Amino acid sequence: METFKNLMAWQEAMNLVEMVYLATKKFPKDEVYGLTNQIRRAAVSVPSNIAEGNGRPSGKEYVHFLLIANGSLKELETQMLISERVGYLSKEKLEEITKQIGSVGRLLTALRKSLEK
Repeated sequence: METFKNLMAWQEAMNLVEMVYLATKKFPKDEVYGLTNQIRRAAVSVPSNIAEGNGRPSGKEYVHFLLIANGSLKELETQMLISERVGYLSKEKLEEITKQIGSVGRLLTALRKSLEK
């Protein structure tokens, strides 16, 4: 099994984290312990769970962590939509992040299917 750092899903999830951190840097300071923190935790959860699953001894466990990563991805997407609705995020930035979320989601699905074979 290859190291998680070589996985395209992990690399793209890391790019997503970077995008999210840069976008939330501009959120109101009074959100630092609210929405900003939740968004960042959900984003960080995605590559973290890919890495943790990769370190597990069985494919079944790996798939479990990929499913958790996918759940965090959906949580992040919801929080990004909320951010745009309340005016913290521009429509353009939302589209950019949503596109990256979709890309990571497709990569997670492909990785999971390859493990389930």
